Amino acid sequence: MDVTGIASTATAMSEAYIQQASGTAVFKKALDISSENAMALIEAIPDNTPAQNLPSHLGQNINTTA
Repeated sequence: MDVTGIASTATAMSEAYIQQASGTAVFKKALDISSENAMALIEAIPDNTPAQNLPSHLGQNINTTA
C-alpha cells in the first residue's frame, strides 16, 4: 500500500471538508444579511393610517352611472 497516496487522499478529504464548512458559513452569513435587509424594508413601510379624519362611510360605494 502506498503511504503517500493515503496521505494525499486524507489531505484532499480534509481540504474538501474545510471548503464545505467555509461555504456553509458564508451562505449562512449571506442569509443573515438578507433577512436583516428584509426586516429593514418591512419596518420602513409607512403605516396605513388615513391622512385626514374622514367619515368611515366614505370610499365604500362606487358610482358607476356618473
